[in-house]
Amino acid sequence: MNSPASMPGALDGLRVLDATQMLAGPLAATRLGDLGADVIKLESPAGGEFNRTHGFDDVRFGGEMTTFLAVNRNKRSLAIDLKNPESGAVIDALVATSDVFIQNFRHGTAERLGVGYDRLHAINPQLVYCSISGYGPHGPYRDRPGQDLIVQGYSGSMFSVGSEGDDPEPGALWAADVMTGYHAAIGILAALRARDVIGIGQHVEIDMFSVVLDAQLQELVTFLNARRQPVRTAEPGAHASIPAPYGVYRTSDSWLTLAMSPLSVLGEVLDDNWLRSLTHYNDGHVHRDQVYAHIRNKFVTKTTAEWLELCDRHKVWAGPVYDYADIEADPHVLATQMLVEQPGSNGTSVRTLRPPIALSETPASIRLGAPALGADSAEILAELGYTDEVLDRLLQSGAVEIHRPHLS
Repeated sequence: MNSPASMPGALDGLRVLDATQMLAGPLAATRLGDLGADVIKLESPAGGEFNRTHGFDDVRFGGEMTTFLAVNRNKRSLAIDLKNPESGAVIDALVATSDVFIQNFRHGTAERLGVGYDRLHAINPQLVYCSISGYGPHGPYRDRPGQDLIVQGYSGSMFSVGSEGDDPEPGALWAADVMTGYHAAIGILAALRARDVIGIGQHVEIDMFSVVLDAQLQELVTFLNARRQPVRTAEPGAHASIPAPYGVYRTSDSWLTLAMSPLSVLGEVLDDNWLRSLTHYNDGHVHRDQVYAHIRNKFVTKTTAEWLELCDRHKVWAGPVYDYADIEADPHVLATQMLVEQPGSNGTSVRTLRPPIALSETPASIRLGAPALGADSAEILAELGYTDEVLDRLLQSGAVEIHRPHLS
């Protein structure tokens, strides 16, 4: 049987130019690479992409920031200075042979660098061009930087978590960045499908603010039509818009999460007659504070595993609270092979997560690890037909850089 890495991906034959940095843009391009696209990462010869030097928690592995390794697999690196006039012809040649261009520059920067939508569309009308920004190209916020925490603050979501009286709290996940990256990939795929019908590419515009608001459709539709704001409770881990028993509870050895479950069934788990009497669907809303006060300390009498066994038996939605070491040892994670290896530099191997998309005929795969800066410059330029003489001129001008590995 062929391994997924040896089989053609769903996007095999498509070329993507990735001129992004940080998280949302690189993640979108990585997902396209996972699905088989040839992704060329365009990065400055002077240090490369932001995450090469400003990684998560400032941790390196094999000489590279772990953040860069995480969201730049399945890419080739072309070290090219977009500000150098000599680079323009190279970019134009790449655009003419590519299907997708992704950028997340500040508003107006792409145009100043000569890689704005109108210019690239004129070079290749079939190009799908994706712009990722904090707030979109219009409105008074268009020039503001888009960053996950700041966008979460704008979104209203910080008042949906935490306890009554607490300061506003952001979510622990980089939700704005990650969801924006996924929406960008969805928009690009839709535009590629549309190209098959209408014959030309188009401009896909994704902004973090719109994405995070869209992720709150339930809450915002409720507010916009019924004028109901989320109301926090005194219960840690509860959600402002979801009825009891939703929350996090301390057990004798760790913690337990409970989702939306009938209180009468939870009464069976806890052997509690008052909870058994709460049989109406909305009792978790009507008696919310009373329920939380009643059950807050009930779970400290058993371990998390013991409570999970009882909850599973009665079909109550529950789970443990893991740290990363727990995830690494989890039997479901191991059985479904969620943790895999990707190639690293200098013969190393980087542990990572497999692509979360499963396709039966054209599986996603990890074919390449995150590239060293400029590791593929010579190969990419050769594919464009550049001679050694022209390549030498580009190198001397500083427009491009070729990675030369350190000799041991």
